[in-house]
Amino acid sequence: MQPHSYDMKRYILGIFTLILILTTVSAQEQTVTATNDTTPALTKKELRKQRVARRNFHYNILGGPSYTPDFGALVGGSALMTFRMNPSDTTQLRSVLPMSIAYMFKGGVNLMVKPQLFFKGDRFRIFGKFVYKNTEDNFYGIGYSTNKNYVRSDSTSKYRYSGIQINPWFLFRLGESNVFAGPQVDINYDKITDPAKHLIEEPDYMAAGGTANGYKNFNSGLGFLLTYDSRDIPANAYKGVYLDFRGMMYSKAFGSDNNFYRLELDYRQYKSVGHRKVFAWTAQSKNVFGNVPLTQYSLTGTPFDLRGYYMGQYRDKSSHVVMAEYRQMINTDRGNWMKRLLHHIGFVAWTGCGFMGPTMGKIEGVLPNYGVGLRIEVQPRMNVRLDLGKNTVNKQTLFYFNMTEAF
Repeated sequence: MQPHSYDMKRYILGIFTLILILTTVSAQEQTVTATNDTTPALTKKELRKQRVARRNFHYNILGGPSYTPDFGALVGGSALMTFRMNPSDTTQLRSVLPMSIAYMFKGGVNLMVKPQLFFKGDRFRIFGKFVYKNTEDNFYGIGYSTNKNYVRSDSTSKYRYSGIQINPWFLFRLGESNVFAGPQVDINYDKITDPAKHLIEEPDYMAAGGTANGYKNFNSGLGFLLTYDSRDIPANAYKGVYLDFRGMMYSKAFGSDNNFYRLELDYRQYKSVGHRKVFAWTAQSKNVFGNVPLTQYSLTGTPFDLRGYYMGQYRDKSSHVVMAEYRQMINTDRGNWMKRLLHHIGFVAWTGCGFMGPTMGKIEGVLPNYGVGLRIEVQPRMNVRLDLGKNTVNKQTLFYFNMTEAF
């Protein structure tokens, strides 16, 4: 893999997006605190509090030019919606529905929805991931040595990808504990077209059945989840523990093109170290077994863990990640518009490491990672994040723009 430098275009697009978001937040604050000559400020604030207390549905919509390391320059929009399934129960956790859509200047669209829905006093949850993509993408082979040295370019790694994933999880609380269990379903279709002229000669691509015309596969799986969750707010926890164990079986009996299996473990913990100051850490393991399709290997390095590595740049049958992140929002007394604006701003710093190999017990590659990020609170405890992550193996720095925290 050739080194990739961080160019000025990424900074300009990132700053433009940041200005747009800050303008939106500032406008919201000014609307909240506006007064006139005939109505005392205190009275208007009290009236607003009553209106907010009665309103169940809250949303923020952001949009404009942006940049992602995987897709380049784009025009994107994000929506963050929160609400309670039972508006009369003010103790119930607010359901979160983050959505994002991006149109790439190179051609393509990416749509993602990751709901967190809470029902019946949090005795039942529906989480999941719903994705549609039609974009350019890159394939670097399979295995650490191949991934590390594979050249990313239009003639060696690029292809056209189109696909859809429907992956809901259904979680039932067990008794009065913080333990949840339930089934999950995963249906996905992947299609590769227009492979680069040298990609069709790549050994792993050829071995999986890829040709000059492309590659496609359909996967249908059933699985289970067993989860312990004591987080105060799952979308942006200040305290608590999350431990998730899940398995998935994809079978020709369900309509899949291949028989293979997926086993994942996800541990996260959060500790408050001051007002709106949090230390968070995680350990994750993702593993696949059997006749694994080309597009279903475990990835090391995504926008939700080792930020700084291209999506899919490192893939094999086993992927493990350990990370620690410090998060802090700026605390002000909100006495004027500048302090109110600063109260919505925060920062993070993280470090971590990825490990990958062909089996759970065989590690062939180590992927160190660190980075810093900016946070902008658009709703209470709901942030937009802008991150700069460092890939120390390939000497590249990548920029990310997402809704909600990485983990």
